Amino acid sequence: MFSIALAPAASAQTWPTKIVRVVTGSVAGGGADVTGRPIAQRMSEILKQQVIIDNRPGAAGLLANDLVAKAAPDGYTLLLTPGSFLIITSYLNARPPYNPQTVLTPVVQADTYNFVVVVHPSVPAKNAKELLAVAKSKPGALTFVSSGVGSNFHLAGELFKLRGNVDMLHVSYKGSPQAIVDLIAGRADVMFVGIPAVMPHIKSGRLRAVGTTGLKRNALFPDLPTVAESALPGYEIVGWEGFFAPIGTPREIVSRVNAMVNEILQTPEMRELWASKGVDFVPNTVEQFTARVRDDYENTGRLIKAAGIKAEQ
Repeated sequence: MFSIALAPAASAQTWPTKIVRVVTGSVAGGGADVTGRPIAQRMSEILKQQVIIDNRPGAAGLLANDLVAKAAPDGYTLLLTPGSFLIITSYLNARPPYNPQTVLTPVVQADTYNFVVVVHPSVPAKNAKELLAVAKSKPGALTFVSSGVGSNFHLAGELFKLRGNVDMLHVSYKGSPQAIVDLIAGRADVMFVGIPAVMPHIKSGRLRAVGTTGLKRNALFPDLPTVAESALPGYEIVGWEGFFAPIGTPREIVSRVNAMVNEILQTPEMRELWASKGVDFVPNTVEQFTARVRDDYENTGRLIKAAGIKAEQ
């Protein structure tokens, strides 16, 4: 009994003694995969042990989430996921819906980023206040497109509708690229979207940026007022990516990964890389990230209910 009781502590003290897998629900070259690779490289250097990215795309993150939730809680299988793949997916894609906090332990938040609201140039709006006025003057006439039902971009539009008391028609696409093509072609009017996907089109004038969705202005658009600033005080919907571990992973390992990722992301090289991607990093503890996940889970549930969002069949 004595030796068994000491085993977890001993294991945590010697971790890692083999390859550490960081599972993502993203395809190679997308989303959390792009975020994870430079972090994993630095982790490998610090730990003197190989840290690899294991891509498990499918079911809006459910495959990756489930794999990690069912893995041994020994620190050798971690999850790096955007909040949408964890929280929105648990409401709309899981059968039955579940609370992800019951199967995964938050470790550290790796970044946060806001979205940009873009319109086709034919829409007579240069900021969110003017967009709101156009939507009010033409109930149901404006079409906003998203990368899919329940995506962060869909929720951003629904929150805009609810807070602004306006009606816009939502059209769901299977991913952002085709939605952006149709927006540029004038077959849609508005889109809430990640900045990198539309930056070239904003610079070329094919799309017009009218606001960003965070509470503070985005460094890539310092002269562009936020939605909260120009139209809807308190409006905020942002994305984030974070590391998780299976429930029961020793606290010593969780704390060590938290400290290590915080250290990595505060280096000048990583800060420069994150800034170039239009994302921010704020050092955070396990407790702070846990609170963030809890609050986002509750707020997202309320928004999904208020907007009457149902999973696509």
